[in-house]
Amino acid sequence: MPTPPNERQSLEAELAELPKQMAAYRQELDNTPALPEFKAQRERLDWQARNCQKRLADVRARLAALNAKAGGRGRRRRDTR
Repeated sequence: MPTPPNERQSLEAELAELPKQMAAYRQELDNTPALPEFKAQRERLDWQARNCQKRLADVRARLAALNAKAGGRGRRRRDTR
């Protein structure tokens, strides 16, 4: 997949992908037995899901900052009623 040409497009692409990754980690975690021999695997999956959640919050904050900086130009339509 080609790299998006600017930061906003890159963040928007990541914003679309992160929930899918997080869901995949959670699904794999749910499918992994809660037995002592799977503890390390379950901890890794839980860490990856939490890391995705933190990254998602970061991406949302950066997009909000970009929107604030740009004044929302071209991103929202005004209601002219």
